[in-house]
Amino acid sequence: MATNISSITINASTEKVWDMITKPEYVKRWQFGSQLITTWEIGSDIKFKTEWEGVIYEQWGKVLLVKPNELVKYSLFAPAPGREDIPENYFIMSYVLTADKGQTILNIIQEDNRPGSVQEEPQGEENPVLNLLKQLAENG
Repeated sequence: MATNISSITINASTEKVWDMITKPEYVKRWQFGSQLITTWEIGSDIKFKTEWEGVIYEQWGKVLLVKPNELVKYSLFAPAPGREDIPENYFIMSYVLTADKGQTILNIIQEDNRPGSVQEEPQGEENPVLNLLKQLAENG
C-alpha cells in the first residue's frame, strides 16, 4: 500500500483550520472550485464535484471518522477509464490537526491500496494546494 503524506504548519488555531477543511464554502476556495457535499456524519456519503474546462468530475465515498478540530477520515473513489466502483478501488484520506504553540500542524494522509498506486515523497510547503489552504487560514 502506498501511504502519501503532506504536512504543513499553519499560523492559525485548529478551529480555524478545521473550518477550512470541513466547510464547503472554504474547501471550494482552496480546492480550485471543488464543491464538497456531505453532512460529516459517520457513515454518510461524501462527494467532491469539480468543473474543469466544461467537464464535471466527481469523486465520492463515505465518512469514516470525525473528531472535531482533530481528525476527519473518509474513503474516496476517483473514477477513471477501466476503474470499477468496487471497494478495492477506493483510497482513504485523513486530515490530522495538531495544535502546537498557537499554530496548527496539518497532516494529510492518503492510504492508497489501488493497483498502480505509487509511494511519493512527502510534500509540504512546496505543495500549491496546501499553500493556498495555509494562506486562506492565516489571512481569511
